[in-house]
Amino acid sequence: MRPHVELIQENDYVWHGAELIGGEGRASERRLSVDEEDGSCSLRVDFHTRWGRGPGVHHANTEFYVLEGSMTYAGKEYGKGAYLYVPKGVPAEALVFSEGSKVLHYREYGDAGFDAGASRWEDSREEIIVMDTEAMNWDAVPNAGPMPGLFIKYLHVDPATGFYTRLVHAQEGWTDHRLAHHPCYEEAYTTQGHMEYNFGTLDLGTYFFRPARVKHGHFTTQEGGATWLLRSDGELMNWYTQNEWLRWGGEAVNYGPNGSRMRWSTSSHDLGPDGRSERDHEELAASVAYQHAQGEMDAPFVPHGTGIDKSVIALAKALDAAALQGGHGGHGHSHDHDHDHGHDHSHEPETPALDWGADPASLEHADERTDELSHNWGAGRQWKQGDPIPAPILSTLPVRSRSAGRWSGEGM
Repeated sequence: MRPHVELIQENDYVWHGAELIGGEGRASERRLSVDEEDGSCSLRVDFHTRWGRGPGVHHANTEFYVLEGSMTYAGKEYGKGAYLYVPKGVPAEALVFSEGSKVLHYREYGDAGFDAGASRWEDSREEIIVMDTEAMNWDAVPNAGPMPGLFIKYLHVDPATGFYTRLVHAQEGWTDHRLAHHPCYEEAYTTQGHMEYNFGTLDLGTYFFRPARVKHGHFTTQEGGATWLLRSDGELMNWYTQNEWLRWGGEAVNYGPNGSRMRWSTSSHDLGPDGRSERDHEELAASVAYQHAQGEMDAPFVPHGTGIDKSVIALAKALDAAALQGGHGGHGHSHDHDHDHGHDHSHEPETPALDWGADPASLEHADERTDELSHNWGAGRQWKQGDPIPAPILSTLPVRSRSAGRWSGEGM
């Protein structure tokens, strides 16, 4: 499995010698995220010299996207925006990157292995894709969220699994005031622009890898819009949450004031509204207004730290439900009696069950706790209409950048 990485600026990654088996030349890689179980990884590669490799077969589904420089495949040269997809087990032609090229490189469901001159594997499927994305037109996303302004270039879609790679552009002012989660993982590298959301600032060179079901959102797009190369290991269904809240706490045994024991608690409400700019708040409110103008049911966007703490309301509702369910309290007889009735019983009140709404376990994928991915709650699974919609996973402390970005847990 890969860790939740959100949000890291690529300059915070160290350089390693690039693992490009069978090639000639010198290159370095930044390992954006790695799955040590199956070899999948996402890399930023810089080519210090001309680098080339002859025909052969990859051990993983392999992708290259040129950020700067050029790529020559099967004798044809492509510049910035070149994209190459080679399924594992499918023979690839000769590949060359020019000196100074900067490339995104992905390997999925396999390691860096490469067999020079090998024949096609019997169980291989799909075919090679090579394209000049700079020459492609942007298409409007059919379901752009609460408002228009989201555009896409499809690069690769696996017809069997739904895995797909695409370029996505949000125009300036595109906003989504809801938190979303998906049945699949989602990862992105920012190639242009600036966007704010609950995990930080998406700008040039920032990267995230978000496991399935981790909720995220409250997007606002700044000057010039924002563009990413975005990948998912399945169809990206959007399931939304609003009026979100979180409360957590416990007892400090030896770390209260002067080492004392103390009880503590905090809420997402305590984060306050200052994590977002005044412009952000205006745009998020405008997103709600647009939804209402389209006749959609929606709730207002209420910044954390304003109004009543939603966690207190939820606790009060749960306690009210518990009181209605009954318990040991409220009965009309006295416990002031002196007789000895020869049996032991406790006068401690029974704790009634609190009603928090739906049990998240009732929303799980039918096979989630028994299949080969049961060790990883954030593993993506193919989802189709009619399947249970799984509850989101709470992830308040992802792996994140030490030098850039803004993140206070807002929205989580």
